[in-house]
Amino acid sequence: MNPNVKLEKIRSVTDEDIVLIMGHRAPGQAYPSAHPPLAEQGEPDCPIRKLVKPTEGAKAGDRVRYIQFADSMLNGPCQPYQRTYLECYRLRGIDPGTLSGRQIVECRERDLEGYARELIETAIFDPATTGIRGATVHGHSLRLAENGMMFDMLQRCILDTDGVVKYIKDQVGVPLDRKVGVGKPMDAAWLKANTPMFHSLVGTPFRSDSEYVAYVQRIHALRTKYGFMPKEA
Repeated sequence: MNPNVKLEKIRSVTDEDIVLIMGHRAPGQAYPSAHPPLAEQGEPDCPIRKLVKPTEGAKAGDRVRYIQFADSMLNGPCQPYQRTYLECYRLRGIDPGTLSGRQIVECRERDLEGYARELIETAIFDPATTGIRGATVHGHSLRLAENGMMFDMLQRCILDTDGVVKYIKDQVGVPLDRKVGVGKPMDAAWLKANTPMFHSLVGTPFRSDSEYVAYVQRIHALRTKYGFMPKEA
């Protein structure tokens, strides 16, 4: 979550592929706008506007769009709360939303496409255990298929014969004209070593992380002491 640490790039996805998966506009289409460019609006003088530099999408007046991820509880490389934390540390002009099995981030459209590239190409994404799902996200808590893929009721992506996971529908389930590859799944050893989640059966048991256990116990002890005797806390 440290913004000074560069996320490890694992795969490459083209700009066109990102646009196709998100499904907000056609590749090559101009960015639809929600308001005129800031330079043409004649905004009133404001000290906050002088302090906060607008993003490129805000400057252009882009509309707000989103990308949403579902992370498998079986050693997925990221999880909803952590996605929100790291995005808040690393990305500007965003509105993230966190639920138990999915995480959405909204912002200006051209900014979103740049952010989506980092979220898909790096180590916080695995083609098999991370799903780009704008709707009908169910599957994060279910067992994986025999080929290691996470269940998706809309089957937006498939593990193709060449071993590459390819999207055949956009994030809300609209069929695509062509398959969009997002890379090969990471192996089980890599997922176990890189997941932020605890799992007593297929991953790292909670109690095996002594540092984490000590930290949780410290929080529990201090909040208990505060409840009975604030001065001792």
